[in-house]
Amino acid sequence: MLRHVTLLVPDYDDGLRFFVDGLGWTCLSDIDEGRKRWVTVAPPGGGPSLVLARPTSAGQSRALGAQTGDRVGLFLETDDFETTAARITAAGGRFLEAPRDAPYGRVAQWCDPWGNRWDLLGPA
Repeated sequence: MLRHVTLLVPDYDDGLRFFVDGLGWTCLSDIDEGRKRWVTVAPPGGGPSLVLARPTSAGQSRALGAQTGDRVGLFLETDDFETTAARITAAGGRFLEAPRDAPYGRVAQWCDPWGNRWDLLGPA
């Protein structure tokens, strides 16, 4: 079972503000380990959680916002497309296209505040 996926964020608290305060995700852990924190967040409904990681090297800093090489690397599924889209925008996300209908449901590509590309997926 896939348990966690790491997402680089410029600051742990910025990540928590976006995902927990903005999108309504759950903070599963926030443990201070001295030189870093172990911060995990999960979307409503479960699935793998994100490990929010602050860059600790020049290479990691360069990858901030581009972890998947300018491709969609994360897919957020929702039962309420419009409400979730509004929360993403209000929290600082930016949609790159209007929602469209695909064989697998409603979809729109968006970026989180750091530039990572996501798809928002909803029912057809």
